[in-house]
Amino acid sequence: MPKFTKYNRLVSSVNSYAVPKVNRWLKSAQEWLIPPLCILCGNHGDQGRDLCSGCAGDLPVVVEACIQCGASLSMAGICGKCQRHPPAYDVTRAVFHYRPPLDKMIKRLKFNGDLYLARLLGGLMADSLSGLDADMPDIIVPVPLHSRRLRERGFNQALELARPIAERLRLPLDWRYVLRTRATDPQSELPAKLRSRNIKGAFSVVPGLTVRHVAIVDDVMTTGHTVNELATVLRRSGAKYISVWVCARAVFGN
Repeated sequence: MPKFTKYNRLVSSVNSYAVPKVNRWLKSAQEWLIPPLCILCGNHGDQGRDLCSGCAGDLPVVVEACIQCGASLSMAGICGKCQRHPPAYDVTRAVFHYRPPLDKMIKRLKFNGDLYLARLLGGLMADSLSGLDADMPDIIVPVPLHSRRLRERGFNQALELARPIAERLRLPLDWRYVLRTRATDPQSELPAKLRSRNIKGAFSVVPGLTVRHVAIVDDVMTTGHTVNELATVLRRSGAKYISVWVCARAVFGN
């Protein structure tokens, strides 16, 4: 038995070194044989991504925004709405505005099942998040879909965006702690005044979540009711600090 234990440890150690090296070689070979093409203009992609530097520069990056809710501001700070009614989460990092061509990319991911866009957009989010001068969360939690919606769509776009972020930032990712226990109408189809009521009581947290800092990941944030309801449930379960990471921040009505 000790011999087998030593052998297993040796194999594990060799694999931990060899597998990443082989993966890097395969990736380089794939890029040489089939170079990435920009999904927006068709030119060669840069940095191994399906996006060229020119089109990347045209993406609507958020520059100044409310620290808490991510709404656009002329200068960084806390917006009047968050000062009057602080949300259940502490900080929001929205990487892009929900404008062309970014909005079309998210729609293609979400409704056409173009999952390669999750890798691209999640990578762009990771680029932005890696430069934050802030404590990294203990765990990343994607906004869950109800099981019925998950069966219809076949994937959770929030989870697919979170995968490359967790990989790049080397953070734990877990989609099992938070459940969507009640099917709700799509928030995008409801007026603002009904969105809070629609999402109320839609989430639950599996017992055993003991982390201090949680980062919620989602594709688009508009009124913020969904992430606020999820943050409220996480607070009740013991989370002390909650970050919200979204690919795009929309203005209601867009």
